[in-house]
Amino acid sequence: MAHWLVKSEPAVWSFAMQTAAGGKGTSWNGVRNHAAKLNLMAMKVGEEAFFYHSNQDKAVVGVVEVIKPYYPDPTDESGRFGMVDFKAVRPLESAVTLETIKGDRRLAKMILVVNSRLSVQPVTAEEWRIVLSLAHA
Repeated sequence: MAHWLVKSEPAVWSFAMQTAAGGKGTSWNGVRNHAAKLNLMAMKVGEEAFFYHSNQDKAVVGVVEVIKPYYPDPTDESGRFGMVDFKAVRPLESAVTLETIKGDRRLAKMILVVNSRLSVQPVTAEEWRIVLSLAHA
């Protein structure tokens, strides 16, 4: 199974809000970048993603699971973009900051480091393991 990272501004949608949604989860709408769209399209039910707080915290704070595959995003008037649904799985024991990730040479090629603006991105199995170890998870 693939692993992913999804970004959200905590003032708009935080991991605490995602957790409060419970098992029914929520849609991940509003993506308007074609590379991010392709990543959403590639996601399969049961795959997990790191939940990353962008802007203020700049840290991986939790894990979410895909519970519904790609489907049209009703907030997109153009009809070109879609979304998936996620449910919260667990918070990380310790948040893993962007600074920590950038400081770890093993993560130098992680998309979060080399293309930090991409809001939905793949994470390799090795990167997944390393970030979890940094979180003491």
